[in-house]
Amino acid sequence: MINREIIRLKVVQIAYAYYQNGGTNVDKAVDELFFSLGKTYELYHYLLLLMVAIHRIAVRAVETAQSRFMRLGEGNPPSTRFVDNRFMAQLESNKCLISYCNSHKQTWVNDEEFVRSLYKGILEADFYRDYMALVDEPGYAEDRELWRKIYRNIIVNNEGVDDLLEEKNLYWNDDKFIVDTFVLKTIKRFTEQSGADKPLLPEFKDEDDREFARMLLRATLLNADYYRSLVSDCTRNWEFNRIAVMDLVIMQIAIAEMLTFPEIPLTVTLNEYVEIAKTYSTPKSGMYVNGLLDHIAKQLTAQKKLNK
Repeated sequence: MINREIIRLKVVQIAYAYYQNGGTNVDKAVDELFFSLGKTYELYHYLLLLMVAIHRIAVRAVETAQSRFMRLGEGNPPSTRFVDNRFMAQLESNKCLISYCNSHKQTWVNDEEFVRSLYKGILEADFYRDYMALVDEPGYAEDRELWRKIYRNIIVNNEGVDDLLEEKNLYWNDDKFIVDTFVLKTIKRFTEQSGADKPLLPEFKDEDDREFARMLLRATLLNADYYRSLVSDCTRNWEFNRIAVMDLVIMQIAIAEMLTFPEIPLTVTLNEYVEIAKTYSTPKSGMYVNGLLDHIAKQLTAQKKLNK
């Protein structure tokens, strides 16, 4: 689940904090990196659990409505179509999700009022009303698609969800927009045959990605003087100490990736860090970082230090 896009962003955050705090212990920084990546994986499970929490609120609401109907005998009996959703039955019984959330003590119990507000938002959504109004009983595909729409329309880009997550864990500030894509991917991976043993996405796709994270941060910090000298040599008409700290850190990491991982295409590295600069530094940083990194790459290639 933790892909190289997330890893690069986390390395930028950890390296920036390392210099801001006057860090000297590279091993401690590496430990902090993997702790931060682990928190991203926690968020993945916590957001899956949020859907389960919404469903449980819905079950209670239907049970209350059924009890009222049985007692008063007025109107029509409440529909159980939403709470009988087969995709949700699979997710709620998923052994991987249950085990992880239990071991990490994850729960939405203390935020039931907020979860209830999300459920109310679902009840007001057109896609929910369309689902409930289907003449024929929905099939598994419709059940799963409903929850995909719920997640995309109710949870993604929800300021209330974002604010709550930020209060719970500072490591989650910049993670949700990426983790959302993996939650949606997980929903899509479920099938009608999926049982309680359906595996969720692993923390790392493979050991190569884990090693990429470790090597990238270590190279960034251990070879800092050399990487910064390359930047300095390219900025002779601009005072080196006037470069934004974040820009410098981003370029330092990009150069580390260029030189440490020859198998990664140069265009991939440049594009990734230019995008990070656009998002996390100054408005002009994307163009500035792109120009300097391109110049440094050409210089290293001419010196036969970069073979791509």
